[in-house]
Formats: sequence, C-alpha cells, structure tokens
Amino acid sequence: MIKMKTLIFGAGPLGTLMAARLHEAGQDVSLLARGKRLEDLKKHGAVIRIEGTDIEETENVNTVDSLNPEDNYDLVMIVMRKNQADRIISDLARNKNVSTYLFMGNNAEGPEKLVEALGQERVMLGFPYPGGHLEGHKAHVLKIDEKKQYKIPVGEIDGEIKDRTREVAGLLRNMRGYKVEIRTDMVEWLKYHAAMLMSGFVPAMYASGIDMKRLGSDKNLLKDAVKATKEALRGLRKSGIPPAPGVVRVFEYIPNFMMVALIGWIMRKEYAKSSVEGHPRNARDEMEYIYNELSANIDRNKIKTPAMDELARHYNTRSMTKGG
Repeated sequence: MIKMKTLIFGAGPLGTLMAARLHEAGQDVSLLARGKRLEDLKKHGAVIRIEGTDIEETENVNTVDSLNPEDNYDLVMIVMRKNQADRIISDLARNKNVSTYLFMGNNAEGPEKLVEALGQERVMLGFPYPGGHLEGHKAHVLKIDEKKQYKIPVGEIDGEIKDRTREVAGLLRNMRGYKVEIRTDMVEWLKYHAAMLMSGFVPAMYASGIDMKRLGSDKNLLKDAVKATKEALRGLRKSGIPPAPGVVRVFEYIPNFMMVALIGWIMRKEYAKSSVEGHPRNARDEMEYIYNELSANIDRNKIKTPAMDELARHYNTRSMTKGG
C-alpha cells in the first residue's frame, strides 16, 4: 500500500469525503477547515450521508486550521471551488517543503498561474467525483462504494507519467469506491469538461430556476443548451485546443434532437439530483468564474457563439466578461 502524509485543503463535501475515505484506508491524512466547519468536524467528525439511502459514515479525521510555511506534507490536495483555490495560491507558495500540490477541481484557465507561483514540478491536476453538498455538519454525496465506483482523472501538466504520478494515483486508489485514471491530457480535459457544462447546461439550469425536471421538460431551453455546448466544443478546437478525451468530438455530430431527448430523459429522473442541482445552486460564483475562464479560451475571430452568449445572460451579469 502506498502511504503519503497528506493534507486536504478544503472541507466541503468532496474534500470531506476524500479525507474520510483515506482515513478509513489507514492513511496519514489531515483535513484543513476553518470557522464553523472546523468546529463541526471536531465535534461530530467527518460525517458522510449517502444520498438516497439511510447510510451515514463517520471518520474521526485529524483537522488543522492552516498550512504553515514550515509544515511538511508529501501531498497537499486542494479540493475547493476554483475561485477560492485561486485566492490561496500565495499561501501555498510560502511553503517550500511540500513536494506536490494536486488541484482537484474545475480549471478552464490552464495551469500557468499555478506554475508561476509554485513551480511546474510541484503541480498536478485532477478532478473529483461524485457530486454532493453540505447540510449542517453532514456531507451529502452520491453513492460511492465497491459496487458504485467512480473513476477520477489525474495527471501532470506536461503530460508525462512519472514515478510521482503513479504514487499519487496509487494513494488515491486506497479510497473505497474510487478508481483512478492517469491522463496525459489533463489540462485539455479540464477545458473540455468546462465546455460540456458551463457553456450550455449550467446557465440553462439557472434559466429553469435550478429545477432539473423543469429543464428536462423544456425542449426549447434544452435545444439552446445543446447548441451552446457544440459552439463551445468547436470554439476550443478551432482555437487550437485538442479535444480531450477524444470522444467529446463525437458530441458535435450527434443530431440535436437526439441529444435533447436523451438529456431531457436524464433530467426528469431523480438520479444525481444532488449533483445536477446542488453544485449550481451552492456554487454559482464558481460556475460564472469557470464560464469566464472557458470563454477566454475561444477565439471569436474563428467562431461565433450566439447560443452560448445568449445563455450566459443567466449567470450573474454584473461581473461577466462576455467573450473573454
């Protein structure tokens, strides 16, 4: 078993879940939290509530309230909203002892800012699953166990697979319910992940009042979301960013009526309600932030994005930078 002294920076639902699962696996893990969240963790432990069941899991994970310049960790995982993660980069940079910072979350901007502050050799990227939200002191998450596993992607920003890459992936595989995929295109993967969500479906969710069943029954709104998503995918590709994974290219060629029917059917189901509605509702600031990052990647001289731009009205337009 690979063991690493690990700090998880971010005590939201997914940071809490990952800390709990690493602790359960016997890993030396600490969870960084502050304020009321820190008080709740100290009083109740890391409580995981599995959506759609009566299952609750509790792990007494070690907690800290800061990352100090002199602290020593083999790995620090940043599991938080992108707009929040950007604000702590200078704090991370003050610590010269940490060899690896793994940013687990949305990032349509790219790694340049991270590299400048931390150094390329210390930065990895990944993306966490499944969806969830906090209710009081409990982290509500979708079911994830031996029968319902999730595959999380991780990789180096230069696409190489190093001993460090394998070690981090090996550590994460200790978490019950998780598989890990080492990717050589993590930078591009994150951009296309943002395109698949932030260009059309997230603003359409806001237009529906954050009601996935209502969105699933609104064919016109779904048509607009599909059009916007295809514009974003083409926009990235025409701006010189190769599709990642390559299968996303297929989405551009699936007839719109088929996508509307499929997505409408999915939205009308209860499955993944916590993920589909919870994150857009609780992290609207991040959704808009990632949309702006995504938009900045698209060269408007090479492609027009009318559907994408129209749906963007449903973000908080006071801080929008339309068209990047």
